[in-house]
Amino acid sequence: MEREVPIKRDWKFKLHEIIYGTHTPAGKFFDIVLLVVILYSVIIVMLESVPRFDEHYHDFLDISEWIVTILFTIEYILRIICIKRPSKYIFSFFGVIDLLSTIPKYLSYFVVGSQYFAALRAFRLLRVFRILKLVRFVGESNNLLRALKASRTKIFIFVFFVLIISVLLGTIMYLVEGPEHGFNSIPHSVYWTIVTLTTVGYGDISPETGLGQFIATLIMIIGYGIIAVPTGIVTVEFAKNRSKNTDQEGKRVCESCLAEEHQDIASHCYHCGSPLP
Repeated sequence: MEREVPIKRDWKFKLHEIIYGTHTPAGKFFDIVLLVVILYSVIIVMLESVPRFDEHYHDFLDISEWIVTILFTIEYILRIICIKRPSKYIFSFFGVIDLLSTIPKYLSYFVVGSQYFAALRAFRLLRVFRILKLVRFVGESNNLLRALKASRTKIFIFVFFVLIISVLLGTIMYLVEGPEHGFNSIPHSVYWTIVTLTTVGYGDISPETGLGQFIATLIMIIGYGIIAVPTGIVTVEFAKNRSKNTDQEGKRVCESCLAEEHQDIASHCYHCGSPLP
């Protein structure tokens, strides 16, 4: 009985090193193969949506999709088996993405067209940050997310203000141009205002009177300023967040589970136990 325990632990440890680690040749090889398979699966899903390809290569694409799905299923199960706390992986971002990228093919037997949701596998390509030792960019992405979260109130107020302006200007354009020039209703005119304000300009409606064209010119100019405001709000919050975290630049990010803020003296991740870079 005493000999079976270390064998079991060694088995899971080696599997964990291959699947979650990138500091060993086997782990690097596994991750690179995984990326290739993910890219291949995304290409298959896209080709299946093209009638000409699907008509001529339907059987090949279907078989390939099943092979990829089975491989992803095995990988998902192995990731759960070799980790100490499976719930941490299952409910993590990558855990949810891995599950969602595995089940569409199975669901296709019950829900028609659900196999196309396999395109969610493209999210799995985010693992390239871990594989190519670009984990430091994960911290920057987290800083951006925190900046967006801190800016949400200001952005909401700004968007609400833009909607009010769009309704007012859309109403004015409806009164100025009228149905005879394509502005059939106030909602239709508000739609034109938003399209013009965001500098998209579909061109399906355009003012024909001199006053309407003058107002449209003002809306276009205002649009350039409106686009810059949210960027400025987020940039300010991002700069504040960066300044607050300057004292934590020495803290590292785990390559296996992406847990942050490890002390400089730490040699292993406090979350998953993997060696730190």
